[in-house]
Amino acid sequence: MSYPKRTRSNVWFLLPIVFGLLGGIIAFFVLRGDDSDKAKNCLYLGIALSIVMFILNMLLIDMLPDINPGFDVNT
Repeated sequence: MSYPKRTRSNVWFLLPIVFGLLGGIIAFFVLRGDDSDKAKNCLYLGIALSIVMFILNMLLIDMLPDINPGFDVNT
């Protein structure tokens, strides 16, 4: 099935920026019929931002001090 090609607003890029991979998937399925290039770019942006945020979270978790199970409180 062929859809007529029309360009969509660049505001659609906010969806993967705000919601990451989920936003990229939503934008892809909404835009794929009208503007397939923008749909793919939104999906790629969502994937890339999700990977970057995962790496940053792993680095931040590694920087946290270790939490000991005991509080070392003398009563």
